[in-house]
Amino acid sequence: MGPCRHEPDQPRRRQHHRLRRLVSKAFTPRATGRLRTTIVDVITELVDRHSAHGRCDVVTDIAREYPIPIICALLGAPPEDWELFSDWTNDIFKVFSWNAAEGAPAILAAWDELDAYIDNMVAQRRRSLTDDLLSDLIRADDDGDRLSTDELRMLVAGLLMAGTDTTRNQLAASVQILCDHPDQWALLAEHPELASNAVEETIRHSPVAFGALRTAADDVEVAGIFIPAGIMLLANTAAANRDPAVYDDPDRLDTTRASPSAIQTFGAGIHYCLGANLARLELAEALAVMTRRMPNARRTGPAPWKPLTALSGPTALPIEFDPEIRGYP
Repeated sequence: MGPCRHEPDQPRRRQHHRLRRLVSKAFTPRATGRLRTTIVDVITELVDRHSAHGRCDVVTDIAREYPIPIICALLGAPPEDWELFSDWTNDIFKVFSWNAAEGAPAILAAWDELDAYIDNMVAQRRRSLTDDLLSDLIRADDDGDRLSTDELRMLVAGLLMAGTDTTRNQLAASVQILCDHPDQWALLAEHPELASNAVEETIRHSPVAFGALRTAADDVEVAGIFIPAGIMLLANTAAANRDPAVYDDPDRLDTTRASPSAIQTFGAGIHYCLGANLARLELAEALAVMTRRMPNARRTGPAPWKPLTALSGPTALPIEFDPEIRGYP
């Protein structure tokens, strides 16, 4: 069946391509790589708070606090403002709760405060560009086309939202599955060079994002099923990540898988996640530090997951590990 163009979507499609071209000029490996030291410092400080006690709840004590200081560093916001960003994020995410109407005043107030903060940052950077992502977004140019203040505000807010809960939840999920496979935890502690493999494998095995919403732009037929233009679809990326036609023994966790096929969690093509490199780096450094500094980690209680209405992941993850003995060389 030939494609039937869905004309009303053409302006949105052109706008998406335009923003993607401009934003991709700022989201470079260099922009992510310059955060490595910050990322290691943040996760090490969080782990050190609990290393002498030999126990913590990974969700509340580590994962929940981890991404925000890194997003602040990426944008060039002062480190001491991370708690502001954290509070705004927590309030804004109430929009995804079952009682969003009840939280509306807090949600709207947080958006207003965040918008004002971003507008001030943009005004400062326009006067004096620095070495951060916001400055790179302002510099981004495509044959004279630049991002407007409204677009910069939208992108920074979107980055804060997209880069916070995803990393929080996936870190907790990855730690849980590794704790439930102590041989894999010990292997990673001994071989930190496997951290990147561990990120791919734990996301493949236990992702917190189970699908991708898409709208059919054209009439199309897939596997004998006719899908008309304009229909909203949910692609089950979690199922794809355990496709036995692609992965050997797909239910097995194995951080040493040789040349595994690409996971579907970050999307593909023009919708591929722009923050994938940052997410991978954050998770890899966190897993490398945690497995090394929290030896013999084991789960000590239930780790229930949130419902699949949005991002999932553990709501609690109590663990114990061999405490660090201080005062010895």
